[in-house]
Amino acid sequence: MKPIQVGLLGAGTVGSGTFKVLLRNQEEIKRRAGRGIEITMVADLDQARAREVAGEGVRVVADAREVIANPDIDIVIELIGGYGIAKQLVLEAIAAGKHVVTANKALLAVHGTEIFAAAHAKGVMVAFEAAVAGGIPIIKALREGLTANSIQWLAGIINGTTNFILSEMRDKGLDFATVLKEAQRLGYAEADPTFDIEGVDAGHKVTLMSAIAFGIPVQFDKAHIEGITKLAAQDIKYAEQLGYRIKLLGITKRTAQGVELRVHPSLVPSKRLLANVEGAMNAVVVHGDAVGTTLYYGKGAGSEPTASAVIADLVDITRLHTADAAHRVPHLAFHPDAMSDLKVLPMTEVVTSYYLRLRVADQAGVLAKVTGLLATAGISIDAVLQREADEVGGEGSTQTDLIILTHDAREGTVNDVLAELQALPTVLQPIVRIRKEELS
Repeated sequence: MKPIQVGLLGAGTVGSGTFKVLLRNQEEIKRRAGRGIEITMVADLDQARAREVAGEGVRVVADAREVIANPDIDIVIELIGGYGIAKQLVLEAIAAGKHVVTANKALLAVHGTEIFAAAHAKGVMVAFEAAVAGGIPIIKALREGLTANSIQWLAGIINGTTNFILSEMRDKGLDFATVLKEAQRLGYAEADPTFDIEGVDAGHKVTLMSAIAFGIPVQFDKAHIEGITKLAAQDIKYAEQLGYRIKLLGITKRTAQGVELRVHPSLVPSKRLLANVEGAMNAVVVHGDAVGTTLYYGKGAGSEPTASAVIADLVDITRLHTADAAHRVPHLAFHPDAMSDLKVLPMTEVVTSYYLRLRVADQAGVLAKVTGLLATAGISIDAVLQREADEVGGEGSTQTDLIILTHDAREGTVNDVLAELQALPTVLQPIVRIRKEELS
């Protein structure tokens, strides 16, 4: 059978890895797909780089629309990134009857509803395994492997840059700014790391997973997103003393009131597998009613790990290329006419537990006043840790740190009581609040 022909838009890190893996494992891939898969055309503004990546026999052009217009191309791989030209090209490829493989989580998290609707109307596939967690096949697990389950929740370390930074802060006791510079020097963080350290990248990814897990439209604009820039080394140390590690988690849960969709630093019990995911690695925990809790772990980025996911999508499309569109797995796992209207909850309605750190005057009655306000608000306390004043501020210090772990409480209620606590004259600095996730 004639090999399926693929056009590649963008010959950077992942594009070069895709060429390498396809070439190295071409016979194995052909046996799995039932026919050969060949990248026959590449578009990249840096044509010299593209020619070096593609090698002999591959047509290299500067204009991506030449690839889309080629009637011999069956599948277009979009590796340009971003929301702008990438969106136009993906929609044009769909309109031209091409299947699309993309690693562009930002594009799908923001414009996925439009793109998937266009693909459904045209009868083509948009595959995006590489958009979430690099080489970890979490999209396939959610769309197919766990299809018998009612997914209850999932939580993931889905940004390697922030996980590397938090691991280094914990291991070496360094502050955020110092570790960020080291991460940039080692190539784990971009020159402009904003999307990573502010949680936006993780927000894109958890938005896609939430849509697949619960059969709801992609709604990135409703996600609550916090990054790690305000985390202090002392909070990581205190969490460790209390039996927790701090991780930036993407979390989505099904509740009776709606769907939680959030990214923020979280205290995770040290005994949990997720708490022990270190360095730039990724991991996602999924809880289904039938299967229980499952864990997916591996490299979340990199040339060949991400290429592994891109090629897996190419193989899937090749297998289903001639199949009736109505019998393919839907883009978001649920058929388009059976999507749920479950609402995404505002953060004020989310119920979880908390770590609170208050820098307070070291004097009698402070602890009683703080715990009294929490009790009046209906927030019960799980544990209290009070540091010695000289440990916090040196010999003769008149300040101390008061660390409180709470039981479950509504976020809006916690916001209100924190405002009351902050107004106390004995509370000397802004209160630190980090959510706590038991993941049990």
